Amino acid sequence: MAKLAENLRASTVDELKGKIVELKKEQFNLRFQVANGSLENTARMRTVRREIARIKTVLGEKLASADA
Repeated sequence: MAKLAENLRASTVDELKGKIVELKKEQFNLRFQVANGSLENTARMRTVRREIARIKTVLGEKLASADA
């Protein structure tokens, strides 16, 4: 997990925003799969949600340090 955070901190703000958009689309598709009953890997929903939160945290840190 520490490696993931290091990789995120090395990314630019635009890259992080792009990753959030991709993960939000994946999360949307996963919700549809749950509704249809076709989702096989239910743990992926939790992983995607946590990745989005992790990216938002790093993005907030970057934006806060830019303002300071």
